Amino acid sequence: MDLSPLTALSPLDGRYAAKLDDLREVFSEFGLIRLRVLVEVRWVQFLATRREIPELEPISSVVSDVLDQLVDDFGPGDAQRVKELEATTNHDVKAVEYLIAERLGEDPELAKIRPFVHFACTSEDINNIAYALMLRRGRDGFVLPALRKVAVKLRTLAAQTAEQPMLSRTHGQPASPTTLGKELANLVARLERQAETLDAVPVTAKINGAVGNFNAHMAAYPEADWPALGREFIESLGLVWNPYTTQIEPHDWMAELCHALARANTVLLDLSRDFWSYISIGYFRQRRVAGEVGSSTMPHKVNPIDFENAEGNLGMANAMLEHFAAKLPVSRWQRDLSDSTVQRNLGVALAHSVLACRSLLAGLSKVEPDPERLAADLDGNWEVLGEAIQTVMRRYGQADAYEQLKTLTRGERVGAEQLRDFIRNLDLPKAAIDGLLALTPASYTGAAQRLAKELAGSSGPDEDPAGSQ
Repeated sequence: MDLSPLTALSPLDGRYAAKLDDLREVFSEFGLIRLRVLVEVRWVQFLATRREIPELEPISSVVSDVLDQLVDDFGPGDAQRVKELEATTNHDVKAVEYLIAERLGEDPELAKIRPFVHFACTSEDINNIAYALMLRRGRDGFVLPALRKVAVKLRTLAAQTAEQPMLSRTHGQPASPTTLGKELANLVARLERQAETLDAVPVTAKINGAVGNFNAHMAAYPEADWPALGREFIESLGLVWNPYTTQIEPHDWMAELCHALARANTVLLDLSRDFWSYISIGYFRQRRVAGEVGSSTMPHKVNPIDFENAEGNLGMANAMLEHFAAKLPVSRWQRDLSDSTVQRNLGVALAHSVLACRSLLAGLSKVEPDPERLAADLDGNWEVLGEAIQTVMRRYGQADAYEQLKTLTRGERVGAEQLRDFIRNLDLPKAAIDGLLALTPASYTGAAQRLAKELAGSSGPDEDPAGSQ
């Protein structure tokens, strides 16, 4: 069958293809091949600037332009030619080397460069840099912006609902009231902290030969300081140099990145389930979309499908991210190839994460709180004021305060007047009695409003305060 969104094996390239089209340039096979070409070309250009390599004299601007065009103009046709060469070589990186050699042709000035394409490199020298560039681009260009968009949307909702009282539910049971904005602020703070951790993961790489010792480099040019040159090259690409490796860069940083993203995804998973639950009990209404159907048989349904889609994709992403973190840093002796097929799925995990964020943004744009439903739930649970009453009683020395309120309220619905009669009969100063009588479930929210407003009024990392309003 011809490949199309209808015949694709992965739903990322099938059902969700249109939602993830912008990720293909980075995470596809084409994207990986293009990055390999970039690394090979930049290595030749770097060597040509080194006085330690006299055979590769400083290249002219014309030759440098030709090399740059190999990278800048690299397109699907070039990638297809690499795959044709790979059909013979059965080696993906060698096929890239052969493509560059083909493009250099027989021009004398270009031909002298050909022996230095892939010079002293093992395939992993090219691959580890290409994957580092890919993951950095994926993190910085797609994942972090997606996480921050969710955080900005939540921050806006937190500002709008900072004063909206809401019944808490600990263990699923009525508990001390909060405000809706404070609960959203909790999620914002958690998500932004994990995004900062993800952003801080150093992206490391190496270019030190077959077993990490510069063996071939030093055999050819023993007078060169290859560890220093390797560091300089890696840092020229904006990456962090790892001097201690086997044939492979050990992927510890990839494990750190995967764990950091998995933690951010876990916050989003918590968010997805909370919103699903709040919708189910009526705290949020969902705005209807014209033409949408909630059920094939029940016309009244408006299902929280965006939050369900996000939850499923976050689970898929984290299952892979946890496997990557456990698998990739482990390699038998100086190298085994079991990481190769696993790394090809890195973009899949990040794509599921981005897809989840986009689903959450769609879901969050459709919800609005139902103040009447929130108020009704509060008014139906006056017993939650038992915490306040017994705490004030304790202040004035009543050692059995908790037990008195437990007898009155545990497992019982207690109405407003019943609770106020109890308060009036307490042996407390008049000011304390008046204060307790003035309490309602809707007003018993502690510092929730203040905390929500403080967070909603601040700017998150890399966030434009004006743009979040």
